[in-house]
Amino acid sequence: MTVALDFEQLWSNLPFPAFVVDASDSFEGVNSAAEHLFGRSNRQLQTVPLTRHFGPTSILIDTLSQARKGAMSMTRYGVSMAVIDGPLFECAIHLSALGDEGRFLVVLVSDGSSKKISQSIDNLAAGRSISGLAAMLAHEIRNPLAGISGAAQLLAMSGDEEADELSGLISEEARRIGDLVARVEQYGDQTPVEFKPVNIHTVLDTAVRSAKAGFGQDIQFKKAYDPSLPEVPGDPDQLMQVFQNLLKNACEAVNSGRGQIRIQTHYNSGVKMNLAGQPRVNLPMQIDITDNGAGIPATLIDDIFDPFITTKTNGSGLGLSLVSKVVAAHGGLIECSSQPGRTVFSVRLPLWKD
Repeated sequence: MTVALDFEQLWSNLPFPAFVVDASDSFEGVNSAAEHLFGRSNRQLQTVPLTRHFGPTSILIDTLSQARKGAMSMTRYGVSMAVIDGPLFECAIHLSALGDEGRFLVVLVSDGSSKKISQSIDNLAAGRSISGLAAMLAHEIRNPLAGISGAAQLLAMSGDEEADELSGLISEEARRIGDLVARVEQYGDQTPVEFKPVNIHTVLDTAVRSAKAGFGQDIQFKKAYDPSLPEVPGDPDQLMQVFQNLLKNACEAVNSGRGQIRIQTHYNSGVKMNLAGQPRVNLPMQIDITDNGAGIPATLIDDIFDPFITTKTNGSGLGLSLVSKVVAAHGGLIECSSQPGRTVFSVRLPLWKD
């Protein structure tokens, strides 16, 4: 069955403001959502300079200027935009070059569509606030826990069979609590990252070998590396922890014997991050970990990186939160998209600079 696509109808029905600009940064054509944003029709906007609606100092004008210096596409997240005399709104700016004549397609994706990126940025601040609490709780719990374990050992020495059974139960529960405290303590670690150049493929290869030897023995791993990628700044042990955690989650999500996990690296020069009060950060290194599992429930996908949120029956909900914290500490972002049969975790990192 062949489906004929009506591109004019698709363009008109896009739910986001989209428009084409020419080499002089003037409107060449806009869709219905853009007409609504500007309060003007497509015919009225043609050949009108962007500066008339956004102003000469708009971040959109600056992004177009950056894209014209050689990038075929560019994405800018966490941007505050406003049409002149209009309200401020949060969005992501997506630019795509149309040929080599200086024309660009501009799409302004607002609110929920850029929410995942905004949440990734917010995880850095949230992680800092929870880290202090986690460190304090871990310290306070360890002391009484040691006393409980010691009392269980003394109880086991009494020779009473019932007491011995109870002491075993107490010791096992104390061990389980100790493991949880260790994870909480790890989340509370606020030691600054000691940055050095890291070959991300070496880290990924080691993480995959570890997975194959343990929790991923029955899983098929596929690699799609870009060998030309440069190094990233970071701590190799912490980055190893990130990808081991992501691979472990992926292995647990797929069916044993039929599970497939794809690890891909590529260069995405158009991804930038804006944080208030800080210079723009380029995040061109992208690592995608894709599995063919059942997917993450839609009710959880927006909160998957928040502490104590988990899809596992016996999970602590700290694994992905810790991953997000480590990625943020490395100046990067992590995103997740999921549907039945395909879940993708994308880690974006800056490049090493001498």
